[in-house]
Amino acid sequence: MSTTTMTVRMDADLKREADILCKEMGMTLTTAFNIFAKAMVRKRGIPFPVTGNTSLYDEPNRSHLRAAMDELNAGHGEEHRLVD
Repeated sequence: MSTTTMTVRMDADLKREADILCKEMGMTLTTAFNIFAKAMVRKRGIPFPVTGNTSLYDEPNRSHLRAAMDELNAGHGEEHRLVD
């Protein structure tokens, strides 16, 4: 199978972080892009949900937060401090 070269433009910080993550997983960013491309071809689309910006205040998030608060109020779960 022959190979080709592809150029991708992205934010330098994003590339650096992606390189680090790929290295932690024992692969290169090129390998990660190939995995993505193969999954995209196999699924005939993006292999994960692509959605618009969601608001913290949209109904699914509010519902999830209400359920989590109910669980905490019932003495279950674990409360975490927000990290800035």
